Amino acid sequence: MVWWEALLLFVGGGAAGIVNAMAGGGSSLTVPLLVLAGVPGNFANGTNRIGIFVSNGTTIWSFHRQGVRAYKEALPFFLPVVIGSLIGSIAISQVTDRTFETIFGILILPIIFLSLKEPKAIREGPKFSKAATFILFLFIGVYAGAIQMGVGLVLLAFLTRSGLPLMKANFVKVLVTLAITVTALPVFIVQGKVRWLPALILTVGLSAGGWLGARIAVKGGERIIRIFMIIAAIGLTGRLLGLYG
Repeated sequence: MVWWEALLLFVGGGAAGIVNAMAGGGSSLTVPLLVLAGVPGNFANGTNRIGIFVSNGTTIWSFHRQGVRAYKEALPFFLPVVIGSLIGSIAISQVTDRTFETIFGILILPIIFLSLKEPKAIREGPKFSKAATFILFLFIGVYAGAIQMGVGLVLLAFLTRSGLPLMKANFVKVLVTLAITVTALPVFIVQGKVRWLPALILTVGLSAGGWLGARIAVKGGERIIRIFMIIAAIGLTGRLLGLYG
């Protein structure tokens, strides 16, 4: 790894950490950056989880320090996402690196468009039954275990619909994402699909961004970072799809 690749991972990880703390979608930047730094697709998928794991912890700590706490509200979602994450991570690890890069590249654009819409708490609307909630979050867990990208946006959409205030929904989203990552990460480690040096550099950036992003989320003012992330992710899509590089 050359110096500019390390710098790219650190700066990109910082931007992604900020975005993840505020809503989600940061993996649409970090996974392509890992591929650009020479990490094959499925290895990039596994390597990215190290940074997500540590940065989620940093984000939770930052939210907690600022008085945003919703541990009890997160409990009903843990079991289905853990089961789903295990299924998804095992399944995706069986595909080739090129296939993963193509799948990820195709999914980037819809995730980016989803991230353009600022999340808002919705206090009116249909409530999901316990069975429907379990099934819904099981499928979210499968997707997150396999791909991860944009799961924070999906979680936030459903959590705000449940009537949670936006800050608490953000906190629950990070807790649930941590549970998903704790389940999926060992699958990639056991299969040897983690590159540790890129993971370390990305983790430092993601953690710093997660800490800062939680503070920005509480105070507002995330638009510039989100625009930067979207432009960069669009530019990297072509690399994943093999259009150049």
